[in-house]
Amino acid sequence: MPEPRVAIAYDCLFPVNAGGGERVYRRMAELFAERGCSVDYVTRGQWAAGGAPTATFTIAPVWSGDIYDRNGTRTSASAVAFAFALFRHFRRHRRDYELVVVSALPVLNVFAVRLALLGSGHYIVVDWLEVWGWRKWRDYSGPLVGSVAAALQWFGLRLGQLHTVNSRFTRDRVRRYRAAADPIVLGLVDLVGEVPEAATDRSVDPYVLFVGRHVADKRLHLLPDALAEARRSIPDLRAVVVGTGPATEVVRARAAELGVEKAITFAGRVDDELLDGLFARALVLVNPSAREGFGLVVAEAAAHATPSVVVEGEDNAAAGLVVDGVNGFVATTIHPVVLGAAIVRAIRAGAELRASTRSWFLREREGHGLASSVDAILERYRSARAR
Repeated sequence: MPEPRVAIAYDCLFPVNAGGGERVYRRMAELFAERGCSVDYVTRGQWAAGGAPTATFTIAPVWSGDIYDRNGTRTSASAVAFAFALFRHFRRHRRDYELVVVSALPVLNVFAVRLALLGSGHYIVVDWLEVWGWRKWRDYSGPLVGSVAAALQWFGLRLGQLHTVNSRFTRDRVRRYRAAADPIVLGLVDLVGEVPEAATDRSVDPYVLFVGRHVADKRLHLLPDALAEARRSIPDLRAVVVGTGPATEVVRARAAELGVEKAITFAGRVDDELLDGLFARALVLVNPSAREGFGLVVAEAAAHATPSVVVEGEDNAAAGLVVDGVNGFVATTIHPVVLGAAIVRAIRAGAELRASTRSWFLREREGHGLASSVDAILERYRSARAR
């Protein structure tokens, strides 16, 4: 059986957009191409004519526009617009693909692709970066839009021949809403790329590191309070904050209120080389996020033997990546005393915890790779076609 013609549908593209989902879908496209598939990445145009990123697959922009409001929340209008663009593209190209991977973020993508390909016999893979409960949808989008989104998610979980997820955490969520589902858990630890050299000793410049978008769900605003608390035990401790977003100035203001503004460096967006150096020298990664579909930044830190402190939460899959005393610690609440104590505990565990963190990463990378996940998707496709 020849390799299928593949389309991947998502409204963001790495490295133009730098989130975890963007890395997942780009790497999937590369892996399908490496296996001899022709691949179209159907996405949002964010560049001038002739300025598309280079890739081993075809980039097919179908719509251009902003998808976030000024608070970093996805807008309903952009979700509808992109879904309609997907519908038109796949309706026009019904004969061009056999296997379609569509991101369920936002979930309207799933309905658009399914409707466009209705009756065509395509094998549709629906990837769930996250699955939320109704309360989370309500908090994120408001009572009306949130309720509609929760209902669409329920129906979306009943579409497609195969579901994939980014974590065992999300797999369990899928099964909660559809008990018969048998999703493939994508192996994502190898998205870190080449395994870097890593040392377990650290410099005399003690700092904790935050990496991520400065939006509400990442809860960067908790860092100044937690840092102030940790500095009661480690007075020269400081923080380096990577990334940008609407919450940046709020965090600056809170740091000034607490008198720790000189202890926090806002680095903005940085290139890969500088980021690797920051990971390699940090004492601990602090990721207080309320919502993560996987938590790739935990794996990126662990590759450099840097443990993580995360916060327990019903929508935070990153907490499932951290094993207390093995590759970091999970704070039970966001209270500054609790979060600050977890930071201090991770730092005082020293080289022993860093060595354990590195070992955890190497084990996970060996056993949970995206390449094997793509092979599993192709095997399910071939099995379905052989029936």
